[in-house]
This record gives sequence, structure tokens and C-alpha cells, in this order.
Amino acid sequence: MASGDGSTALLRNSLSEAGFQTYPASLGRNLTISRAKFASLEAMLDRMVQADGKKAVLLGWSLGGFYARVLAQRHPSKVELVATLGTPFSGDRKANNAWRIYEMIADHNVDSPPLPDDPAVKPRAYTIAFWSPVDGIVSPASARGTETERDEAVELPFRHFELGCSRRSIRKVVETLGNRLSVIDTA
Repeated sequence: MASGDGSTALLRNSLSEAGFQTYPASLGRNLTISRAKFASLEAMLDRMVQADGKKAVLLGWSLGGFYARVLAQRHPSKVELVATLGTPFSGDRKANNAWRIYEMIADHNVDSPPLPDDPAVKPRAYTIAFWSPVDGIVSPASARGTETERDEAVELPFRHFELGCSRRSIRKVVETLGNRLSVIDTA
């Protein structure tokens, strides 16, 4: 929550160096769930798939992971893999430490976002939930999900704001994505 493309620059650059074609969300600071931002992401997903000629890999940090999971749910033919970093997609949304701040900023209750989709529903795409036991913002159970809500859970021992910008965290994310995609490609 509250980050934008600047905070994910190192992550995108590291993914690019590993051979991934990356795209910034270009939505400004990600403070709340918004229908307009989701519509922009749907249009971006269409452009990505058309430009690259293959299914997309979606990576979302915090609230960005909510968007990534819902995009994959709604557009299964366009998404190969969904990875979330510290995303509160599972369980009670009020089990997380930022829900009161979210409700002060948003024009809706944390339990009633403007997108009716349930981010806990596993998309058809392969899903990886990167979570942290020391996140501090999102509860580990919420970011890890249950076995029926994701394919894989990968522990990253970093605070919430380090998950997408710490070199050690990014190294593990890039390595995991590369390994899973090579398995998917050859399966």
C-alpha cells in the first residue's frame, strides 16, 4: 500500500536483467482499491499480451497483488503466473495492521472494496504467495493464504516495505519466478 513505480524500480530492473519484459503499473501511488485503476490495468494487460505474444506474468506487491489476482481471475487466457508480495488476499482483512489507515484513506470499508471479486479465490494461473513472518503490516496467514488459495508459498524474512526493494528479497523473487516459469514452459 502507498507505493508507486519508483519503489519497484529495482525489482523491475532485476527482472529485466533476468530476461523478463517488465512494465510499470503507471498508476501513481497505490493507496486503495479503485475501479478506474483496475480498468487501466486491464487495458495494460491487453497491450502486454498483444505486444509480447504470450501470456503475462503478474507480480503485485501489497495491494498490487490484489489487482494481480483479480486480473488473473477475470482474464485466465492472458495470465501464466501470478506472484504476490505481502498481499493481504486471504482471511480476515482486519487481521492486518493497516486496515484502519486504509479505511481513513478509502471511500469504502476494507471488507467492501469497489471490486466485488474475492482475491482469495485461486486464479487458474500458477500462483506464488511471497509472505513474511516479520512483515509488520500484513499478517503472515493473510499473505501466505491456504493451500487451496495458491500453488506455492515462499517465505521472505523481510519487513513489508523491504519485500519489493531489498536486494536479498528481490534476488529470491527473481530466482523463484525464473525457476517456476522454466518448469511451466517445459511442462
